Amino acid sequence: MPELKPFIMKEEKIPLIDCPFDYLFGEASGKVLNEYGRFPCQIQCAVYAFMLKGNARATFNITKYEFKENDLIYVKPGSFFLVHDFSEDARLSYIVFSSSFVEKSTYGMRRMSFPLPSSMPMVSLNPEQTDVVVHFSQTLEKALNTTPSMLSSERMAFIFNLIHQTFYELRSSTKEYFPQQDRKSEIFHEYSDLVLHHYHEWHQVLEYAEAMHITVPHLCSTIKSVSGHTAGDIIADAILMDAKSQLKVSNVPIKEIAAKLGFENVAFFNRFFKSHVGVTPRAYRNTDS
Repeated sequence: MPELKPFIMKEEKIPLIDCPFDYLFGEASGKVLNEYGRFPCQIQCAVYAFMLKGNARATFNITKYEFKENDLIYVKPGSFFLVHDFSEDARLSYIVFSSSFVEKSTYGMRRMSFPLPSSMPMVSLNPEQTDVVVHFSQTLEKALNTTPSMLSSERMAFIFNLIHQTFYELRSSTKEYFPQQDRKSEIFHEYSDLVLHHYHEWHQVLEYAEAMHITVPHLCSTIKSVSGHTAGDIIADAILMDAKSQLKVSNVPIKEIAAKLGFENVAFFNRFFKSHVGVTPRAYRNTDS
């Protein structure tokens, strides 16, 4: 493994899609973070963030979350991310690991196979845990700034896996996020996970109902009662999140985007997009917001 390219960033833009360095430390204000509210983007790097102050609302994949002070957040590579708003006083510290670094450093994850379902990207820390996280971040920054740096490639790979394991264990032990679920909630989470895995090929609720071995009416009524949204809306939200991201951050032809998202032709995609967004994919791509 080649030597890492460490970097500390203060009050600058966080990388939009991937990290140009193997890893990156930094802090950001609500003003900087609100720039992520212009359109959704699919994050390729791994992001661990800690809310030092303030609060925020953001969508991860197809679910909206509210974050507050002392929340520890994990953005899994491949996640769609959209900021709705950060409070003016918000401060967030973060460590970002590039997709290439994640790929070459996840030997520990492959052996231990930590499941990180899309349903919960955060955990609220108590005062003692918060103190540990803050001091841990400060220690990492000091180690990085030593001459020579104490953070070798091998050490940072172990730290990455340690952070990942610690997040999973903290979240698994937090009853706030894992209450006893009834059957309706289980169906909703199973459906949401299936949508995130198959929205680019399954556009009909029937396909999901068959995979879950339940009837379409039962699935639709359950999703509506748990989430307040229709089962079809959830599929559409996933498709639109991906479409908007590709339209804004890539130059991929609209015809190719349509094909990747499972549309038989670009005309069907154009009609679908305009019916939900109000403008055509081309018009959306050409707007500033």
